[in-house]
Formats: sequence, structure tokens, C-alpha cells
Amino acid sequence: MSALPTGPRAPELSKTPADPAPPRPAGPPRRRRTGPSRPAVLAAQLGLAVVLVAGWELGARTGVVDPFFFSSPAAVAGRIGKWLGGGEIYGHLLTTLSEAALALVIGGVLGLGIGFLLARARTLAAVLDPYIKVLNALPRVVLAPIFLLWFGLGIWSKVAFGVTLVFFIVFFNTYQGVREVDRVLVDNARMLGAKESQLIRHVLLPSAMSWIFSSLHTSVGFAIVGAVVGEYLGASEGMGYLIAQAEGTFDTTGVFAGMVVLSAVVVVIDLLVNRVERRLLRWQPARERGHA
Repeated sequence: MSALPTGPRAPELSKTPADPAPPRPAGPPRRRRTGPSRPAVLAAQLGLAVVLVAGWELGARTGVVDPFFFSSPAAVAGRIGKWLGGGEIYGHLLTTLSEAALALVIGGVLGLGIGFLLARARTLAAVLDPYIKVLNALPRVVLAPIFLLWFGLGIWSKVAFGVTLVFFIVFFNTYQGVREVDRVLVDNARMLGAKESQLIRHVLLPSAMSWIFSSLHTSVGFAIVGAVVGEYLGASEGMGYLIAQAEGTFDTTGVFAGMVVLSAVVVVIDLLVNRVERRLLRWQPARERGHA
């Protein structure tokens, strides 16, 4: 049988591999911004403050807001300037800040330590759970007069009252933060021979740091609230005492001036805590730290 005629063969495709694409320059991945820029947020915050203060001042000048009950920003600024110029406020402010600092340190250390202990000792946590809930449910204002009876009108009655406010905030955040640590990470550390102290230092504490700093942001304000409320109920100096004296003479301007000074102090302290948090949590992604 004769072979079929064949035509000219098609040229074979080249088997030479294609030139590889030039490699991309290595570098850190660009972080995609998910929120508004910081200058825009600051501008909006300042704009809102200007609107509120201007509206308050305008209302006081036109009679819409009664200056006897609400004072005015100009009068409050004048009173603060008088306090700062005469040096009258420095002693009171130092007393309040000392009481708040002691309450923050003592309450924070107790909350941190007991939170870690109960998070690691499940049986002990189950036994103490109802008692902790009962203590947390107690109204703190009721405890202030008792602390005055126990510790007197000095600094320690205010510190004790502030500790009751700070402790539970730090405790619950620390307890939950330690319980939320990835079990695989803990098990791997144990497989590598980590002791309990090493586990706390290198695994549990860094993992729970975001929860702890979150509680500190709230605790700063509550520590100052505890000091001021204690001074308000019974003291011979401090910002709470100064506000109580102004309230006793129907000096609304003095009351608002004291509140503005305390608010400014809390904002400054919170900014300092925020800077420390950013420095200590640089190893975490920005999304985990809660910052853009």
C-alpha cells in the first residue's frame, strides 16, 4: 500500500524558554490606610471644640444660656488664668495628682497580678467568681464615707477609693487578655521547655499587653475621679476640695474652671500613656494596636 503524500512540514515552535520577567525590587509591603488621616482628625477635633466653645460663649452673651448656672468660657478662662498666675492651684493639683497616681499604681498592680493568677488557675477563678462579681457590683460612692472613717481625711482615704475604681478595670481586662492568648502558642512554648515564669514573661504578657493598655486608658480617668470624689466628700486640699468650696458659694465659674483643669490633665496623661503604648507595642500590626 503506497504511503500518503505529505506536504512540507511546518516549522517547529522554538523550545527556547521565554525570557523571565525582571524581578521586582524587594521591600516592605505598603500599608494600606483604612481610615482618615491624622491631620484631618485633628482638624475636625479642633473645629468641633471651637464650635462648642463659641456656641457656649455666644449663648452666655445673648442670654440664651444663663451665666449664673453655666458661666461662660471667657469667665472660666479668666478664673484659670487667675489661679495659675497667683499659684493657688498648684498645691491642690499636686495633691490630687499624687492621690490619683498612687491609686493607679496600686490598683493597676493588684489588678494585673490577680488577673494573671486567676487566668492561669481555673479552679481558683471558678471558686472566687461570685465574690468578685459581688464586690464589683458594690456602688463605689457608698464606700467613700467608709474609707473616710477608716483612714481619716488624709491622702489614703482617697487612694483607697481610687483603688476600688482602678482595680476591677485592670483586673477584668488582664484576665480576659490572658484567657484570649492563642493556645497553640502556649503549647508550643511548653514543648520548647518554657517554665511558667518564662511563659508569662515571653508569651502571656506580650499577648495581653493590648488589653492591659486598653484598661489603663480608662483607669487614668477613674483614678482622678476617685481622688476628686474623695476630696469632695472630705478633705482640706485638692481639686475636689477646691470645687466643693466653689460650689458651696454658688461660684459656677470656679466649678467649671476646676473641671476644665482636670479634663486637660486627663488628656495630657492619656497622650503620655498612648506614646508609651506605641513604643512598647511596635512589634504588633497597627490594626491590632487599634491605630491606623
